[in-house]
Amino acid sequence: MNTIPPFTRFEDMEAWRKARALCGETYRVSGKRAFAKYFGLRDQIRRASVSIMSNIAEDFERSGSGEFIQFLAIAKGSVGEVRSQLYVALDQGYLTREDFGEVSGSASDTAKMVAGLMNYLRRA
Repeated sequence: MNTIPPFTRFEDMEAWRKARALCGETYRVSGKRAFAKYFGLRDQIRRASVSIMSNIAEDFERSGSGEFIQFLAIAKGSVGEVRSQLYVALDQGYLTREDFGEVSGSASDTAKMVAGLMNYLRRA
């Protein structure tokens, strides 16, 4: 069974585009002065956000890998990591409630999109 969806480029996948947007939002809020000076958390949340889009793209480019759902599961786990780190940043006062709400909402949307793609592949 071929588990790669009928896309020709990973950039065509809505889940990857959502992950890219989340990554951009994460970089934006973690670059603000209150957050940026806490290098460990800033770098970790950035790595986690990059991991989401990277895992989606990486296995897609393997052209027919049966591990695509596994890579999507890793990507979805990284979404959870970003969301958890957003709570740390909020609790420590590194993020405004507005920024937290925006990025956390984007993360939730990304997780739903990745989960939807996983479900699609399981049914394929």
